[in-house]
Amino acid sequence: MSNRVQLASRRDFLTGMFSAGALILGARFIPAETAEVQVTSETEKATWHPNVWVGLNSDGSVVIVAHRSEMGTGIRTSLPMVLADEMEADWSRVRVEQAIGSEKYGSQDTDGSCSIRDFYDTMREAGATARAMLVNAAAEHWRVPLDECQAQNHQVLHAKSGRKLGYGELAAAAANQPLPHNSTIHLKKTSEFRYIGKGVPSVDLKDFCTGRAVYGFDVHVPGMVYASVERAPVLGGALRSFDDSQAKAVKGVQQTVVIEHAKPPYKFQALGGVAVIADNTWAAAQGRKKLKVEWDFGPNAIVQTDTYKRNLIATANKPQKVVRKVGHVDNAFQGASKILEATYYTPLLAHASMEPPAAVAVYRDGKVETWAATQSPQDVQKTVAEALGIKPEDVTCHVTLLGGAFGRKSKPDYVAEAAILSKKIGKPVKIAWTREEDIRFDFYHSTSAMYFKGGLDTSGKPIAWLQRSAFPPIGSTFDGKSEYGDDGELEMGWTDVPFAIPNFQAENGPAKAPVRIGWLRSVANIYHAFGVQCFVDELAHAADQDPIEYWLALLGPARKLDFKGEVEKFGNYGKPLTEYPFDTARLRRVVEIVADRSGWANKRTNKRAVGFAAHRSFLTYVAAVAELDIGSDGKVRIPRIDMAVDCGPVINPDRVKAQFEGAAVFGASVALLGDINLADGRVQEGNFDKYPVARMNDAPVETHVYLVPTEDALPTGAGEPGVPPMSPAIYNAVFASTGKRFRELPLRKQKLV
Repeated sequence: MSNRVQLASRRDFLTGMFSAGALILGARFIPAETAEVQVTSETEKATWHPNVWVGLNSDGSVVIVAHRSEMGTGIRTSLPMVLADEMEADWSRVRVEQAIGSEKYGSQDTDGSCSIRDFYDTMREAGATARAMLVNAAAEHWRVPLDECQAQNHQVLHAKSGRKLGYGELAAAAANQPLPHNSTIHLKKTSEFRYIGKGVPSVDLKDFCTGRAVYGFDVHVPGMVYASVERAPVLGGALRSFDDSQAKAVKGVQQTVVIEHAKPPYKFQALGGVAVIADNTWAAAQGRKKLKVEWDFGPNAIVQTDTYKRNLIATANKPQKVVRKVGHVDNAFQGASKILEATYYTPLLAHASMEPPAAVAVYRDGKVETWAATQSPQDVQKTVAEALGIKPEDVTCHVTLLGGAFGRKSKPDYVAEAAILSKKIGKPVKIAWTREEDIRFDFYHSTSAMYFKGGLDTSGKPIAWLQRSAFPPIGSTFDGKSEYGDDGELEMGWTDVPFAIPNFQAENGPAKAPVRIGWLRSVANIYHAFGVQCFVDELAHAADQDPIEYWLALLGPARKLDFKGEVEKFGNYGKPLTEYPFDTARLRRVVEIVADRSGWANKRTNKRAVGFAAHRSFLTYVAAVAELDIGSDGKVRIPRIDMAVDCGPVINPDRVKAQFEGAAVFGASVALLGDINLADGRVQEGNFDKYPVARMNDAPVETHVYLVPTEDALPTGAGEPGVPPMSPAIYNAVFASTGKRFRELPLRKQKLV
């Protein structure tokens, strides 16, 4: 099927609003451009496309597929850039095409900081294959030996004769070349890279700057109606009855439609409720407010955050299931000179990306076409297909730009809503969540409680370390019953603590989930790093030693960790330890560099409020130093953050630095502000007044990122690893400033002065 999608220019929108010197509300803005949406990709229609990733036209233009979603990371630029480099293509002649959801691209789930890690080699091989076939075609055309020909900047050269052929001239001939086996293609040497390691401007930069970038909220299909859904305010609630008479009286409201309520396990199902269908978003939202709805709230209606928190802390303070064991902690504690105990707590967190969830769906003749701000178009296909009882291949998902995501938009419940409604009413439907919906019906980052006990010898060195955690796990969303963290969550800073302690034990206790739990930027690393890194700081001060020197001594000698005999299963973020070892030497190096570059010793000597933390996550090593100013009114200001980062060879340096600068802001939100609370099972926060995120005056004034690449290593993650060290570094700086030890997030709930 084919629809015309109207893409409105923000620049034209703003011109229309303000050119007459007045703010006009309710006007219909004429789209500045249209684009034909087709399932057949431009890559496939090219003169020659040797693989699913790239196409070459006879005019020399190159089309490269971006199969991952762009949400500010620069991945729509970085992955195509890798292919273009190996292809020896002129970047100015490259156009990037966003892929629809399709199994042919492998995983399209833009999560887990794995896009470069999982597809770096794939893109290199795809580009090198195209280059080899072009060179072969030129050699055959000239009837010269293959080794006399070389690809260079979008053309093939024959050095002996000085002849050259442009890529466009070779496109048709290359199409007749046999596809070379991977073992026969030659990848470039690092010294030969033109773009990798140097970077190029974002392919979306101009559209970002001119307001022409297309996000989920921007998509418009002719004949489209707008929907706003009233959902049960408590997870597990079901509709009893409703009166829509006042809703239908709102101008622009067409009808109301019931979406059946979801039943556990919730997975990515639409939650259900009463949808108001209208001519525009305003009418739909106003109509929804006029609904009179009675709910059966279900068993979660008794949940109160204060009670839940007390029970969670009580669980963490009792013996639980052992998930890692080294030596014998109980015996070691008996011989300790000093024992310290501490309990840490972190609340539920919402994603709160700047663009709330949005999608358009058109159901027709047993098939669905969707446009969505999604991190996972393949999950859109599966979720919509399951909701409508059709095949995943009968669902087409077009991916727009995402105005932030942090993990929320890999969960396509909102796309399912649009598809269900489109089938029910026989019209294209647009779902655009409000900020209140976004915060109140999220897949929340888990709350946690952590207990620590450390036994020190006479020199202040730990001889025993015990830690227990309890948190409602992500698995509960998918099976409806999980209460213990799975191996993946536990290896995020809990079972993989790298310290050389002779007696170490980690435990995990049960916790039932009162809300949908999902992954948020860096996932369980957030709370595990907070507890572990702050407790190390406590031990350092108890031993009257410099926190970084103490931390490095605790890390011990350089070694590669495999946790054999200590942890039942160590997944290493899905990668083999032989390729991605846990190398403490790399962790030590980023710590030493951040200590030096931040001026740690000098600032400590001069009584500056500085705090430190270091953590490995998503196979990347990060160390951070936070400097704080705390005013007499208790207001926290962050003049400076320093981060040293080892994520292997850096593909696009500017984008990598931007990710860690963004992580500093995101981490400041987590440390200072974020907090979701339940009363009678209902989320109490609904907008940025009660769920604040870091603004200009909360964010770090300066963030300095030092890239410390290990050239003989493989690329690792960049989007998430900067977040985990932020909260403990900030809290450790608070202690350095005030002498008060706070063990609960967020800081805004603590009395600093």
